Order: sequence, then structure tokens, then C-alpha cells
Amino acid sequence: MTWNSPAEFFAMGGYALYVWGSFGVTALALLMEPFLVRHRRSAILRSLRRERLAEELDQQ
Repeated sequence: MTWNSPAEFFAMGGYALYVWGSFGVTALALLMEPFLVRHRRSAILRSLRRERLAEELDQQ
């Protein structure tokens, strides 16, 4: 596909909303993933600490 102007490129042959929306959703997912992984990791570590503390208290 060839474009004669930047406006035609950004219009994507009439599919601009679908094309740029897809890029936007993908970029958002890629940006959010590290934050979600960090949150899950810290939640797992918190849970493991609580479990270890509960086991230590049970042994006493």
C-alpha cells in the first residue's frame, strides 16, 4: 500500500481507528505488564512471609 501524504498514512485507508486503536491497546498492555508483575511478586512475597511467620508461631 502506498500513501501520498502523511494524512493518508495516518488515515490507514479508512481503517485508522482499528489500526491505531490496536497499536494503542498493545502499547498499553506492554507498558502495564512490568507494573503488574511487580505487584504480583510483592503480593506473593508478602504471602510467603505471613506463612513463614505463622509456621514459626505454631512451632513455639
